[in-house]
Amino acid sequence: MRLAFMGTPDFAVPSLAELIASGHEIVAVYSQPPRPKGRGQKLTPSPVHAFAEAMGLPVFTPESMKAAEAIDTFKSLDLDAACVVAYGQILKPEVLEAPRLGCFNLHGSLLPRWRGAAPIQRAIMAGDRQTGAQIMRMSEGLDEGAIILSELMDIHADDTAASLSDRMAHVGAALWPRALAAIERGGFTETQQTGEPTYARKITTAEARIDWTRPAAEGDAHIRGLSPFPGAWFEVQADGEPVRIKALMSVLAEGEGPAGQVLDDALTIACGSGAVRLTRVQRPGKAAQAAEEMLRGYPIPAGTVLAGPRRVEKAEPSDRGPLG
Repeated sequence: MRLAFMGTPDFAVPSLAELIASGHEIVAVYSQPPRPKGRGQKLTPSPVHAFAEAMGLPVFTPESMKAAEAIDTFKSLDLDAACVVAYGQILKPEVLEAPRLGCFNLHGSLLPRWRGAAPIQRAIMAGDRQTGAQIMRMSEGLDEGAIILSELMDIHADDTAASLSDRMAHVGAALWPRALAAIERGGFTETQQTGEPTYARKITTAEARIDWTRPAAEGDAHIRGLSPFPGAWFEVQADGEPVRIKALMSVLAEGEGPAGQVLDDALTIACGSGAVRLTRVQRPGKAAQAAEEMLRGYPIPAGTVLAGPRRVEKAEPSDRGPLG
């Protein structure tokens, strides 16, 4: 098939690699424009952009796919289909309708649960025990299209957003050859989404702050769901000034006390019920490290009380999502 691929982050690279390996003709790769990165703020291409160039594929990086010039260029490609994975731009109906067979998207949840920008993070944060990779036909609405192919995935008790994202990137990539073969021969049934949708809105810095008044299981899920980015965080006082520390990994621990109180010298912290022990952390301007390593040079003694934000409501946990 004559395809365009549209994607930006590391998550999308396995899908592009799978499509190339499957023998499809990738006539264009679309990605977000290079952005300033690092201390020197050097313009750096996205992971998809860099991989596509290394494979000798033509790359397009329009600032907006809503621009008339970008739309006209896309229409001129004479595509059979477009494969979209975390591209990061809204596609207008005239773009979605340009390929002969349509535009298709790999989404990281069991739709209609967790439509939107952060489905992997939200699933872990909500305590869901299952999620999935789905290829769907794109429509004008936010992740409202019909489902072409699905693969269920368990969420492990020690999963972080990074580990689940890595597994899902490869599980999802493996769906593309089967989905495109079915689409090309017309041998598939499009399944319309059913059930009440939930929305995976973007994670804000304020929301990432750990609320120690929640039960320990919820705090642990919050920490793992935001690891490594943007990173759940808490504050400690150092020389009278608040220092923001990211909590990148935690485990459930024994202990009780006032919410937010450090219970021992191993960074076990009391929650609304139960406790969590932080095992991996990151201080401002420092690399991520084991909590015990940080504590050797930056102790947070037992008895310290960590403040937290006011409670924010969250989605109810789900075993499988509405399609399960």
